[in-house]
Amino acid sequence: MTIDREFLTETLAGLIRINSINPSLVPGAPGEAEIAAYIAGVLRRIGLHVATHEAEPGRTSVVGTLNGTGGGRSLMLNAHVDTVDIAGMPEPFSAALRDGKMFGRGAYDMKGSVAACLAAAKALADARALLRGDLFIAAVADEEYASIGTADLLRHYHPDAAIVTEPTELALCLAHKGFLWLEVETFGRAAHGSRFDEGIDANMRMGRFLAELDKLEHELRARPPHPLVGPPSLHAAMIQGGSGLSTYAARCTLRVERRTIPGETEAQVVNEIQSILNRLSPADPTFKASLKTLLVRDAFEVSPDAAIVRAVRQSATEVLGHAPKMTGQTPWMDSALFAAAGIETVVIGPAGAGAHSAEEWVDLDSVAALARILAQTAQSFCQ
Repeated sequence: MTIDREFLTETLAGLIRINSINPSLVPGAPGEAEIAAYIAGVLRRIGLHVATHEAEPGRTSVVGTLNGTGGGRSLMLNAHVDTVDIAGMPEPFSAALRDGKMFGRGAYDMKGSVAACLAAAKALADARALLRGDLFIAAVADEEYASIGTADLLRHYHPDAAIVTEPTELALCLAHKGFLWLEVETFGRAAHGSRFDEGIDANMRMGRFLAELDKLEHELRARPPHPLVGPPSLHAAMIQGGSGLSTYAARCTLRVERRTIPGETEAQVVNEIQSILNRLSPADPTFKASLKTLLVRDAFEVSPDAAIVRAVRQSATEVLGHAPKMTGQTPWMDSALFAAAGIETVVIGPAGAGAHSAEEWVDLDSVAALARILAQTAQSFCQ
């Protein structure tokens, strides 16, 4: 399958030059509407049917469909178009090209993948490839915050399989961690700083909880690790308590992120934290606290024998000249949402560096290789 390198390079540059910072991360940022319109135009020129979806006003995802002849398996290629902020970046939208690398915010995470998906679709359309099943190119909003884009698309589409094209250095990612965001609040009694007989210090009580949480964190990392993603972990991410130096704190709020591994459940994680609170209460009648779950994102794992994994592995072996590595990743990805919807999913993406950092780049040869892998996988799988 021949990939149009000029198209690939120009398309990627066009994507990088568009500011698509996620407004949920940076209030007032433009979001995905402009880049979705750009992608929709590219898809139409390739010859795909185009549909746009707004999970929320201005939070646009776009799906291009290469219709199959009927009776085959359908496949969705997924890539997010939103980015994080540009703090510290001198030329975030330059799309500068040096030594086979293209630079700019989102080049690696993950506009290179968007360009690869578009180039794969173009290669199939140009070759007049007769797929029996439909091929969907999904460029989605909001992966960097709450994944409302992919979640919304899964209400409209249910492909037989999906490839999430997050960066993996062209390895096959078969598992990644999940996470829970939890909020713990301890309660005291406000009083003047001189009135120890009246005040109850919520911050001190949170300190007792933190000491126990630290023990749990060490215990988590000592557990048998998952073979691809390692052990579970947690960290105390944000804390706030008190209203003034001469006032006993009436409440203290802590937000915790707990990273989960495949097989762990929300109930298990919540029970571990709640058990700490339950142990502290009998030792101190004034210890009062609450626990709330803010967000849950499940871990992900797919069998190496899944049909989509075998198809991608075969295509990658043909393109790369060797079998791809089988890996796991620690960050969460939209692949977990596909898996939760009962859709076989694997992750593979390009090489590069600098996601969320002041210098970000993607390797163009790896983007082209990814495009070939995706096109060849569609040819074999959508039959």
